[in-house]
Amino acid sequence: MTADAAGAVEIRGALARLRRATGLPVAFGGLVDAGRPRMRISELSGTATVALRSLAVTSGNGLGGKAVALARPCAVTDYSVSRQISHEYDIPVAAEGLRSVLAVPVVVRRRVRGVLYGALRTAQPLGDRTLSEAVAAARDVEQALVVREEARGLLAAARPEPAPGARQVSREQVREAHAALLALAPRITDPELRAELLAACGLLTGPSPAAGPSLAPRELDVLACVADGATNAAVAGRLGLRPETVKGYLRSAMRKLNAHTRGEAVATARRTGLLP
Repeated sequence: MTADAAGAVEIRGALARLRRATGLPVAFGGLVDAGRPRMRISELSGTATVALRSLAVTSGNGLGGKAVALARPCAVTDYSVSRQISHEYDIPVAAEGLRSVLAVPVVVRRRVRGVLYGALRTAQPLGDRTLSEAVAAARDVEQALVVREEARGLLAAARPEPAPGARQVSREQVREAHAALLALAPRITDPELRAELLAACGLLTGPSPAAGPSLAPRELDVLACVADGATNAAVAGRLGLRPETVKGYLRSAMRKLNAHTRGEAVATARRTGLLP
């Protein structure tokens, strides 16, 4: 799956969540074209026509273009007569029958990557709650895009055959990458990308030993974080677990590895190929 396709999937999911959370009848959005000052509407939810599909919105123009240019949420109560925006896109907006519209930019590392819109077919204020839900939906997309980019960067670094002239990676850097990959994996909803992450973990640890202890995926996740120097509380934060659950996984891993301390468990896991 390409980065653009993955981003479109995240936009689509965010639009569905936005409509459920707010009751808005219409939501739509899309990504900013790479290297161009415009975004293209590709995802529609609740629309009655295809008037907005593939519409290219230039930065600064219309409501969405204003959100792109300012990198902040914008809203109008009655789109066609609003003096707060320019009106290059009145025809497709009118064809869909939209009146009150909000636009929230998706901003990753200070760069606008997309826009989420929500709309009513009546002219009335959308309200703070609706705007807050739209901002939350955009933040979800931002986080997902960051995680994907981090994951793909780590996957590239984990290739078994470095390119000619590439800088050699130390064993400690390999361990850090392994722990980071395992910490990212639970946050990936795309099965294809998650499988790639886990495959990269396998590349970092090397082939599994023919015989020896085996750990459940969550036990290995916890132990990898411990190997990275994380406390139980930090592990819980990384993996989205309760601290008591982390302790349980760690105790179980130590028992399987016949280890009496956290350090001994990590050392045994490395010696048997479970950790790099």
